[in-house]
Parts: sequence; C-alpha cells; structure tokens
Amino acid sequence: MPAKGPLAAKRASKWLTIVGIGEDGVAGLGDEAKRRIAEAEVVFGGRRHLGLVASLAKGEVRPWPTPFDAEMRDVLALKGKKICVLASGDPFFHGVGVTLARKVKPEQMLVLPAPSSLSLAASRLGWALQDVETISLHGHSIDLIRPLLHPGARILALTSDADAPSAIAALLDELGFGPSRLTVLEALGGPDETRRTVRADTFDLKKINPLNVLALDIESTPDARILPLTVGLADHLFEHDGQITKREIRAITLSALAPRRGELLWDIGAGSGSIGIEWMMAHPSLRAIAIEANNERAARIARNAAHCGVPGLVVVEGAAPKALAKLETPDAIFIGGGGSDAGVLEKAIKALRPGGRLVANAVTLEMEALLLDQNNRRGGDLTRIALSRAAPVGSMQAWRPAMPVTQWSWTKP
Repeated sequence: MPAKGPLAAKRASKWLTIVGIGEDGVAGLGDEAKRRIAEAEVVFGGRRHLGLVASLAKGEVRPWPTPFDAEMRDVLALKGKKICVLASGDPFFHGVGVTLARKVKPEQMLVLPAPSSLSLAASRLGWALQDVETISLHGHSIDLIRPLLHPGARILALTSDADAPSAIAALLDELGFGPSRLTVLEALGGPDETRRTVRADTFDLKKINPLNVLALDIESTPDARILPLTVGLADHLFEHDGQITKREIRAITLSALAPRRGELLWDIGAGSGSIGIEWMMAHPSLRAIAIEANNERAARIARNAAHCGVPGLVVVEGAAPKALAKLETPDAIFIGGGGSDAGVLEKAIKALRPGGRLVANAVTLEMEALLLDQNNRRGGDLTRIALSRAAPVGSMQAWRPAMPVTQWSWTKP
C-alpha cells in the first residue's frame, strides 16, 4: 500500500525524482524508486542506466546529450511534469544530483540514493570510511593524488577509465611509492564484479573494466617524494632559478595571507609559484592565479603546480599591472616580485574585494619605501623578518644572515 500522511503528501508534490542506481539494476532498487521510474513522464540518464531500467520505464526515455549539458536545460524545461533522473550510486557524491541542486530547490525534488561506489569498495575491503582519504580523479588530472601520498595512508579513488589504474601505478612508482598495494575493484555491485590486487611497481593488470574504483594502501621507499601537511615546504620540492620565496618566509607569508575556504589568491610576480601552490594545497576549495612576466618561469610554475598536486593553479603570463586587467576579483593578494612599481601596488589594492587581505614582501629599499608609505597612509602591520643559517667558516661554523624581508599585511576596509 502507498504511504499516507504529511510526508507522503510532500513527496507527491515534488516534480523531480533523482534515483541512484547500482550495477545490479532494478534488483537493487526500493519499491518507491521503482514506482517513481514507472510513473515518470520522462526519464533521463546515461545509456547504461536507461538500459538497466528498460523493464520499468513507461514514459519517454532521454539519454544525456553529448557534450553533457551542465545547465540541465532539457530537464528544467519540463518543470511541472513527472520527471525522473537516473544517477550512479549516490547522486550527491560527485554525481548529477549536485549539478541539479544548483538549479532546482530541495523542496521540489525527491532523491533516492543507492550506495556510492566508494561505500561499496570500503565494504569489500573492510576499510573504515572515516579513516580513508577519498578523491575523484574522474575527468581530472591524476596529479591531484600527490598530496595524499603518505606512508600508511589508505586512499579510495574514483577513476576515469580502464587506463587510469595503470597510469596511477606508474606515478606512484616514479614518486617512490612502488611498494604500495593497488586494488582495482571493477563493476561493483553487479554480476561482473571483480577485485584484483597488485603492487604499484609490478602493475601488470589487463582488460580492466572502465567502471572501476582504485584502492591504494600506501607504502614508500626511503627516497619517496612526500609532501608534508604543514606550510613551508622545503625549497628543493620546487623547481626554481633562485626566484623563490624561501621556506621560512613562505610559512610566515601564508600565515599572514590566512587562507579561508573557497577563496581566490592573486600571486603577483609569482617566480616559482610556491606561494600560490601552497595556498591551494591548504584546502581543495582554494584557487590561485599566478601572474608572471617571464615565460620560462611561467612554464616552471605550471610544472611545480602539477608536481605538488594542484594542477588547477592558473598561470597568467604577463607583467603587472597590465596583466591584472579583467582577472576575477581576488579575496587575497600576495606581491613578492615586481612590486616596486607603485602602479602595481595601487592596482592590487583597488582590485581587492572589501575585507580581503594583501601581503607584500620587500627586500629592496625601493620596495620597502613603498610599503612604509602604504602603512602610513592605510595602516596594517609591518614585520621585519631576519633569518640566519649556519655555514662553514674554514674548519668551523658561523651564522650567515639572509637578506632581511620587510612584510606589510593589510585588510581592506
């Protein structure tokens, strides 16, 4: 018997139903999901999904267009009709439910999820999901996995295709994680489900199902390239020509920049890109634009970003302030190179959103004079950073001072 009461009435008023479906097809669906599919005037989904529910769907079936329309125009045009959208597993875990939720109010849709592929993978392996790193590499660069590679880590990765496990295994071996065990879980939840395990450095699996999840049990060699969790990465982890904000100064600078979720940074005169890279490493929601006039350095920044697991860093090749025109409004700005032109600082201050932070570092007297002037006019905080490192003097050691840095940090009213 159909459910009755206020909850049932609310559900009946929703024009859009999103049904999560697994590889077991109709057999894994609940009664309400089956009923919603059968009653729908139009059912949207991938061709594989539509094939799985062919015995249920009585209305029109529409496969997703190619290329995929993230604006969901076809679905939204049918608002008010009984519409059903099919999704893989949990529609709100890297699924079409997330896309639709940007366009449709929650009270207008009913979501009936199935277990996500990562939940199925964890259950097969006996891994506690709360202790596992999860990442989607579907349609994304595999370089994103680099910051997660720590000895003892367990990672569940959504992949793009049959070739991804081999490519990820090769990357792990290149970075010194060859002893890691990789488990390829294929067609989870369906009749063709399989599971195979192999070391990264001896990966030889063939005929991998494109529908796969990769589980990684990370082990390292002594020379593995491990990216620490704290700010202030060692300078040797960046490719550079000497134009780099040194490790200790970088840590202090990032502390002053104080990244917050979802924010955008401009790194003006980016050099090696180390500030923008570490900004983005702090959280996956953070974005950065590196502005660099030198074309060789610009190319180097892109390589450094990929090698540190943040390939999404945007590199703008050009000299400030001209190169700053038409860039998206930043939440924070760092000026470390090329800032001695007063026009750069003024342009940056004008572009910064209200409440945004600006941090500028000076090693030259000319740049320091500009920062002193800005501090007198606008307020903020001035900090003098002086570091010394032990170095040989004959048969003994002595302190050798590095060039002092004057740092101005300011929050725009």
